[in-house]
Amino acid sequence: MRTPVPTALVEVEVADAPRRGVPKVLLTPNADPGETKRDNSGHGDSGDGGDAWECGVGTGDPLTWRTAGAKLIRALNEADAAQSYDVVLPHDTDAERIRALVLGLALGGYRFKVTAETPPPRIRSVRLIAADPGYADVLAAEAARAYDSALATAFSRDLANMPSNVKDPQWLASTAAKAAGKIPGLHAVVRDEKWLTEQGFGGVLAVGGGSTRGPRLLELSWQPREVAGQAPHVVLIGKGITFDTGGISIKPADGMHLMRTDMSGGAAVISAMLSIARRGLPVRVTGLVPCAENHVSGSAYRPGDIVRHYGGTTTEITNTDAEGRIVLADALAYAVKTLNPDVLVDVATLTGAMKVSLGLRTGGLFATSDDLAARVTAAGRKAGENWWRMPLLEDHADAVKSDVADVRQCPPGPGGITAALFLKTFTANLPWAHLDIAGPARSETEYDEVVPGATGFAARTLIDLVDSYTH
Repeated sequence: MRTPVPTALVEVEVADAPRRGVPKVLLTPNADPGETKRDNSGHGDSGDGGDAWECGVGTGDPLTWRTAGAKLIRALNEADAAQSYDVVLPHDTDAERIRALVLGLALGGYRFKVTAETPPPRIRSVRLIAADPGYADVLAAEAARAYDSALATAFSRDLANMPSNVKDPQWLASTAAKAAGKIPGLHAVVRDEKWLTEQGFGGVLAVGGGSTRGPRLLELSWQPREVAGQAPHVVLIGKGITFDTGGISIKPADGMHLMRTDMSGGAAVISAMLSIARRGLPVRVTGLVPCAENHVSGSAYRPGDIVRHYGGTTTEITNTDAEGRIVLADALAYAVKTLNPDVLVDVATLTGAMKVSLGLRTGGLFATSDDLAARVTAAGRKAGENWWRMPLLEDHADAVKSDVADVRQCPPGPGGITAALFLKTFTANLPWAHLDIAGPARSETEYDEVVPGATGFAARTLIDLVDSYTH
């Protein structure tokens, strides 16, 4: 069985001159974004009788350019057209628009399919032709960064889309470690259940105890030789539940197949770490992904159990389907005690409450620091990912306390907020952000640069968040 990781993306470059004999696409402002048609006027003629196209880019908002790039690549693929195109940029193309266009072009044609069949022909490359030759180098640099972000998003999608008969905790951790090993300076360590037992990772062990495929802890570390100014040590933590049945508190059958994507937070952290290292960002960053499979068996953890986390804090289990916060608690406690972080950020498909509150295209942001919240929001805006800050209501803080343990897993009250308050107890009052991506991590429809399946949401935000500390 062929498992396509990583998925190949269309290559994108910027140049100041078109290629002879290669068909052109003219980008037309003030036309509907992504409205694509063959150009019969002769203005887009490639010079050899080849295809020529027009594609609208709307009014100039970067979102419309991202949409246009995605729709253009889909249209050309469906048309069984040439393998390469020159896209002629309008004169007012700036860095922000070029980033958006490249993301759309690279990600709009993404497809994940495990198959024995030969994939159909697809466009292999696009050259963007700068209207101002003197500006081509600037646009090329922006395009390269955007393309790297697209690679991170695509790899995050790959990891989340992989079926769980292939993707167990060991596969996820080792695949990430193998990818990290190809990048100079990025180090990966995979810890097994024996090490987790010795160190007291009771949460990860409890969640993974119902599966014959044991849990793992992936640790990725990027320690550049030079660090920018007062840049902090940032620790990124991603939920790595490779399949979630709900455990004894079992989920309904409808939709359970989508739980192969329940490690989307971990995938975002892995992909972001790879990109941060490829770019050589002068910020110390550590990525932690606790990996486990939440299954049903005679060894599964139970409602009413008391779990002892790394560091000793105990949790009363009330719902085994709220397993994400249990593994994240271990990772947060480990980061605080052993990594000396300045900033903590965790990412998880954590609560259905966020889907109800914010829908399927916006991530929930909880933060103990206004500066960190502003950085995440700004990073998301630059990356083309939407976040909405949610309140950490102290009125519900007492609900986290348990009568039979230190804390309880599922306090009463608003689900997304109380889940965040539970995690907050493991952060030692450090600057911390919790990103709940239960809504936007997966999609059933095609929109903008997103295709059905895992979306790769949050990977680009994490990259730009870390990059914000380099300025």
